[in-house]
Amino acid sequence: MKLLMFIPLFLLGACDGGLWNNPYPANDKNVGDKGQSVFYTVFTERPKHLDPAQAYSENEYIFLAQIYQPPLQYHYLKRPYTLIPQAASEMPNVVYLDKNNRPLPASAPAEQVAYSLYEIHLRKDLKYQPHPAFALNAQGKPEYIGLSKEVLSKYYLLGDFSHTGSRDVTAADYVYQIKRLVHPAIHTPISGLMSEYIVGLKDYAVTLQKAQQVMQGQYLDLNKYALDGVEVVDAHTYRIKVYGKYPQFAYWLAMPFFSPMPAEADQFYAQDGMQQHNLTLDWWPVGSGPYYLSENNPNQRMALSHNPNYSGEVYPNEGEAGDREAGLLADAGKPLPLIDKVVFSLEKETIPYWNKFLQGYYDAAGISSDSFDQAVSVGVGGEANVTDEMRKQGISLSTSVATSTLYMGFNFLDATVGGDSEKARKLRRAISIVVDYEEFISIFANGRGVSAQSPLPPGIFGYREGESGLNHYVYDWVNGGPKRKSITEAKLLLSEAGYPNGLDEKTGQPLVIYLDTTATGVGSKSRLDWLRKQLDKINIQLVPRATDYNRFQDKIRRGDTQMFYFGWNADYPDPENFLFLLYGPQGKVDKGGENASNYSNPEFDRLFEQMKNVPNSPARQLIIDRMLEILRRDSPWLWGYHPKDYVLHHSWLHNSKPNKMANNNLKYLRIDDPQRDALRKQWNQPLLWPLWLLGISILASGWWLWRILRKREEAR
Repeated sequence: MKLLMFIPLFLLGACDGGLWNNPYPANDKNVGDKGQSVFYTVFTERPKHLDPAQAYSENEYIFLAQIYQPPLQYHYLKRPYTLIPQAASEMPNVVYLDKNNRPLPASAPAEQVAYSLYEIHLRKDLKYQPHPAFALNAQGKPEYIGLSKEVLSKYYLLGDFSHTGSRDVTAADYVYQIKRLVHPAIHTPISGLMSEYIVGLKDYAVTLQKAQQVMQGQYLDLNKYALDGVEVVDAHTYRIKVYGKYPQFAYWLAMPFFSPMPAEADQFYAQDGMQQHNLTLDWWPVGSGPYYLSENNPNQRMALSHNPNYSGEVYPNEGEAGDREAGLLADAGKPLPLIDKVVFSLEKETIPYWNKFLQGYYDAAGISSDSFDQAVSVGVGGEANVTDEMRKQGISLSTSVATSTLYMGFNFLDATVGGDSEKARKLRRAISIVVDYEEFISIFANGRGVSAQSPLPPGIFGYREGESGLNHYVYDWVNGGPKRKSITEAKLLLSEAGYPNGLDEKTGQPLVIYLDTTATGVGSKSRLDWLRKQLDKINIQLVPRATDYNRFQDKIRRGDTQMFYFGWNADYPDPENFLFLLYGPQGKVDKGGENASNYSNPEFDRLFEQMKNVPNSPARQLIIDRMLEILRRDSPWLWGYHPKDYVLHHSWLHNSKPNKMANNNLKYLRIDDPQRDALRKQWNQPLLWPLWLLGISILASGWWLWRILRKREEAR
């Protein structure tokens, strides 16, 4: 009886703590530690690589871009995307050389340029995060390098090492990382490409392979092997020599591949016994950026903490039109980062993710299809905004068109849809007209996309807005906007191609076209059914062939396709990075390149070679215009659409502006902690009346049971 009386008191006593539904540990911000500003976000898939020589995925770059400092970065606010210094003190100085290494004028034509010499000057205030690889003993020697496997067997986390150290970043560290791009034990996704550009890198790969065979698995010290095309000038200056005139190389200098790597870290992790405990660069990176990885539990949570040795960078003082009015310059000139810690929680399901965002436990969120109608309302003119429900919570919406293109390609090696004959062109154009991507975007992407007029997405130089950028083979310009051509016109093209009413005029057989795709999920069937109906409009029979990713890639490599689904995300914001996908020498079957359509047009190829080495200018725009006209005429792709990203964020999150090229955006964000604390408490107050009701019910039941027992005792 006495125990029953204490139960309601226990339940009500629980109300005295923090928020009951708070998903974060007690030592996190807003629970116990009030000294830090923390940004809460999610990750949906564990990163496979955190070694900057191996990582090449978006879910890996969201961590690496905060930890490492390559020489350059993209301006956070300016559009079009603009390169600015990061670790470099200024933009690289580029000198063009002839085949005898004699300097050429900056205006020298590409055919005269044998080499481009990039000289990079580093800032002198760069310093690495605290790390045991830099710890020194009393004699000034590395404390944790050269340890036996038995000694290392007791270390499981970086925190198990008692001491840490740091040092200045030097030019030699950047050179060391470039050498790692062809390390025989590291699988670098850009090693082949960079070996074609960086002088001596291909031969250096052979040198390291031979050295590795001699070392027989022991630590390979790259400092013992010189790389001809990369030179340390002094402690804060180095040079990279590349073949020919390759202005796009500057974009690569903004990627983690070209971050500094201290040889001590490489040697520290190479010790026998480290890898068994996940003590590797792939698990615990070593950088000089604004944050370091302080927690790595990829099955639950990861965290970045402010690097105490980071300094020297401030919030931008200028942006584009409208940024000041939007409050994006309120923190101009303030030291970065503005947030002390970033906590990533693993969320595999969209519903818990969405609910925690609405409760205020995530500061920003994407929008799944399930939550779209609850979050976004679309006006009569197609403009998107948050719903009244979201607006009441102070939630706002940011939208941006991705630097991506999702398309369906035709295989130019195929006898039916391929080739440069007028018959094949008209067939491809007819299909391009009837596949209504505006409808696709509305149905399957909740309107989050822009129909493509060419391979180039908005924000990339060469893209034209309005009628001047219209694909006039597929659209007409009507009442100030594009309107897809009629089915009647598509049928006429199909008839002129030799397939009147969808029948081969020679054989009388229906025209059948095969589409290869990796779409095998539940939602894929509705998309494929929709696509079949599109081609039914002109009596073409579409047969999808769904397969796994590896099988699909094998068919693409062999050219065993007619049509296929594909997409491309920009490596860097230059038209060359999209137009090379249709460059003849990049043919997938013959050259093993990225031209999956195996498209080849001599005029386009000639213009591409001319365009790729020309700086952005009216002259370059004219070349691109001619190239796009050729592509629209030949129709090697159904141009598809450019996805549009929608991001919601709470009112306490400031300086949030989508930047589709930069990944190091977290250092610019600011959190209004008191506002977040207050709103979290307001939105997550527990309902106490059920507990009171439960307590009263327990007391009443106890009293009733006591009465029954009492009566039985009296009856005896």
